[in-house]
Amino acid sequence: MAGPTPQRTTLAPEPGSFRDWDGRVFAADGRVVRALTETGLADWTALSTSDLYERFTGEGTLVRTERADEQLLEELQRLDPEGNWVAALSHERLPFVSYPYEWTFSMLRDAALAQLRLTTAALGEELMLKDATPYNIQWRGAQPVFIDIGSFERAREGEPWAGYRQFCTLYLFPLMLEAYRGIPFQPWLRGSLDGISPVEFRALFGARDALRRGMLRHVFLHANLERRYADRGGKVRDELGAAGFDKRLVEASVSQMTRLVEGLRSPVSDSAWRDYRDTCTYSDAEALAKDEFVRRVVGARERSLVWDLGCNDGHYSRIASETASFTVAVDSDPTVVDMLYRSLEEEGSRSILPLVVDLSNPSPALGWRNRERRTLVERGRPDLVLCLALVHHLSISGNVPLREIVDWLESLRAEVVFEFVDRDDPMVQRLLAAKRSDAHPDYTRTELEEILHARLDVVERLEASPTRVLYHARPR
Repeated sequence: MAGPTPQRTTLAPEPGSFRDWDGRVFAADGRVVRALTETGLADWTALSTSDLYERFTGEGTLVRTERADEQLLEELQRLDPEGNWVAALSHERLPFVSYPYEWTFSMLRDAALAQLRLTTAALGEELMLKDATPYNIQWRGAQPVFIDIGSFERAREGEPWAGYRQFCTLYLFPLMLEAYRGIPFQPWLRGSLDGISPVEFRALFGARDALRRGMLRHVFLHANLERRYADRGGKVRDELGAAGFDKRLVEASVSQMTRLVEGLRSPVSDSAWRDYRDTCTYSDAEALAKDEFVRRVVGARERSLVWDLGCNDGHYSRIASETASFTVAVDSDPTVVDMLYRSLEEEGSRSILPLVVDLSNPSPALGWRNRERRTLVERGRPDLVLCLALVHHLSISGNVPLREIVDWLESLRAEVVFEFVDRDDPMVQRLLAAKRSDAHPDYTRTELEEILHARLDVVERLEASPTRVLYHARPR
């Protein structure tokens, strides 16, 4: 006999979706739905009956969506009676939400190219995209997926490329910043959700830089026009339409932008940790034992979401992905994460998401009322956390006490695989070399084990090498 039907949690509006007048996203318990006005429904109908929709959902670049039943619409109407909703859509739910300031150069470039491909295809179907923000793209592993179905609208005669400025500020300028100046873009995007304005970006370059590809038109002239027409945005749009700014000009502009983005490359920078696995102190036998320890813990039960913190080249992320549904691979080094992303892309991986995150200063809550962009933990709690070759960096380089690290791990309410590296290990000696001799008195195995046993249940312990020990612990 079947048991009682489980109660579904009431859908709640997504805090970052309130800016669209013709639709609103609601979510709960793995459901992601969108309410539509009459205008939004007409735009959805035009999109869903197009060849574009079938092609891009088929290849996975556009989120899978279907028209929802009347019962769901009635639920949304009760939740938001002032919304004038006439239809509802149900979206595929992607495993984990990330933001552009957590992506690598190659990820942002691939997201930009996906945006441009969709824009070109939309123009061919008499459709247009209202905007051009990377926040409309998420990831299925190493595959970019456009999620904002509400961005598509029926094209209007004489309209310019509405998303041009936004594409520049959030895609092109950050990519140029790293390609032409060697400056990582992540702090800039984290500092401003609107990206880098043309005037701000122009101030970073001298007159000779106008000779660089794309700089004269998209930076120098763009900044000059923005200064000149700062208070005439609506009038400029009207003037462009009156001058015959037709679809062919938009297609040519998008095509030119595509070639420009494809040609951008990040300068290869040295990384202290890119060859870490080749220089660490494990013998081949010890490394194999560590692999098997991790593989055994991950495979002990079903894992929906694993975090690999300090993932480096993603070796243990790949082990986790053998049995886990999805793995988020985190490291603070953009170079090694970009290398990992490119290798995952080549493999066609859909189960590992690499992100650039400094755990000693992780992504904060941002946007209106600090709710549009969420913290890492708010976006999905893991059921297993791998902390391998990480704790000594947080504790010694980051000056985070061991007690704080364990407290944070305990707060995640997840199982943990925790590696501790003794003070006499060559790697730790290297980190301590720049410190006073009495620095980090808490950094001892005895202290760690007292803290671990006070907060978590240690299930298993492995002496991985003479100077390294692994722990498998569970929340109480």
